[in-house]
Amino acid sequence: MIKPRPQLKGITMYSPGKPIEEVKLQMGLTKIYKMASNENPFGCSPMAEEAIRQEIEEITRYPETTSPALTVKLAARLGISSDQIIFGNGSDEIIRLLTRCYINEGDHAVMAGVTFPRYKTNVLIDGGEVIEVEMTEGKHDLNAMLAAITSKTKMIFVCNPNNPTGTIVGRRELLSFIEQVPEDVLLIMDEAYYEYAESEEYLDTLPLLPDHPNMVILRTFSKVYGLAALRIGYGMMNPEIVQQLQKVKDPFNVNRLAAVAASASLDDDSFLIDTIVKNREGRQYLIQYFDEMNLRYFITQTNFIMVDTGCPSKEVYQKLLNKGVIIRPGHLMGYPTMIRVTIGQEEENEVLVRELRKILDSTPLTWKGVEK
Repeated sequence: MIKPRPQLKGITMYSPGKPIEEVKLQMGLTKIYKMASNENPFGCSPMAEEAIRQEIEEITRYPETTSPALTVKLAARLGISSDQIIFGNGSDEIIRLLTRCYINEGDHAVMAGVTFPRYKTNVLIDGGEVIEVEMTEGKHDLNAMLAAITSKTKMIFVCNPNNPTGTIVGRRELLSFIEQVPEDVLLIMDEAYYEYAESEEYLDTLPLLPDHPNMVILRTFSKVYGLAALRIGYGMMNPEIVQQLQKVKDPFNVNRLAAVAASASLDDDSFLIDTIVKNREGRQYLIQYFDEMNLRYFITQTNFIMVDTGCPSKEVYQKLLNKGVIIRPGHLMGYPTMIRVTIGQEEENEVLVRELRKILDSTPLTWKGVEK
């Protein structure tokens, strides 16, 4: 048998939230509530749907290699130049392009101990060494991350808001951090949940881009725009970095349907605002009931909440799954008694609260680590 590259040893396949179709077959259920993958439960823009229908006529033709029309449109919206943008098959493809371009054997990459796992996976595959920094109350410890930078450090990842905890780092703290990252270290700001962040403490990093040529900002159409199935994300960075990533990306990485749907989504601000408002209402609803149940949770600026049930997350996950509610168990992410819940539509949130309350009411107190 031909041996794979040694870097693959210990790397496992990415484990997504269970798909609805699989749970229906497995559980014999007809009604499933998927609250596991931070998708937009309110769909996508009707304008995006119409753009897809029209583009079907061109389905036999390859897409353009750099999505030029979409690039110009997004650049105008963001107030940057077109040569600062690159699109990917999801923003996670851009992460892979970055490690492919800039990580050499033995290079270090600094990241939070609990964050989006594809940073670590891609660094390891490309022969780098991952330096994980312990978090503080579900937040990046930026001072400790700065202290972890050495002459071997090639890149540093900050997920803000952070997946899976939903937390952000403070405006002043992050600004100070950005100013202190050495110019020869790539600073990758993953802002997949940027549109959901409403706190005054959230720092918009885009205006800082001209003064920090080592900074890369990642965002996506998968979350608030509801285009997860089409796989389209984008990065904003110095044009020289874009040029390097273009060398290693696949020639037709963004398909035609994704490009036109993303372009149409940019024209539908009413859908964007409606999604943000509904998400805020759903977040407040869930928090209210978590407070009533005396459950601790991380303060979130996203479309999901990580809540501590006090019970083994694997058990809670399975019991909810038996009722057709799919969530993400925290033991997979370093939080053995927490679960990550996507904020859903009104019915989904109500079902989650009802079933979770039943589980906790029937759980022995000794399980929850408290005394009678």
